[in-house]
Amino acid sequence: MKAIGNTVKDILINVPEDRSEAFNKLHDSIVTNLPKGFEPGISYGGLGYVVPHTVYPAGYHCKPSEPLPFAGIASQKNTINFYHMGIYSDPQLLEWFVAEYPKHTQQKLDMGKSCVRFKKFDDIPYQLIGELMKKMSAREWIELYEKNLLPKSKK
Repeated sequence: MKAIGNTVKDILINVPEDRSEAFNKLHDSIVTNLPKGFEPGISYGGLGYVVPHTVYPAGYHCKPSEPLPFAGIASQKNTINFYHMGIYSDPQLLEWFVAEYPKHTQQKLDMGKSCVRFKKFDDIPYQLIGELMKKMSAREWIELYEKNLLPKSKK
């Protein structure tokens, strides 16, 4: 499902009613714990948490006019999805998250490379997501991004 709206506020207002409370609570948990240098914004046409051009002028290498993405949330057909590029790019952070997950929810971890899918909206581990958001600074994300994700120059 594509997010409805062109601003963070529009997206939050237009989340389907059956998941609005959980989606907004997840957003609040992320924003409350978002380190300096990140900000909520539009990323990939949805709600993202990005490194703005004021902090990282180069932007995202695939589309430099967009800020550097870091995390995001989306309302999908049957799930609320949480995306975090840090757990995709940092094996130690992924290991920590996977180990901590069962301590915070009864819901089985349903995860792709950077995507965690929540089918039961009343069992989203908000505290864990908040802790995860604090684990990587904007500077650390930029360094990891540049080290691992930017195309290597040919010498």
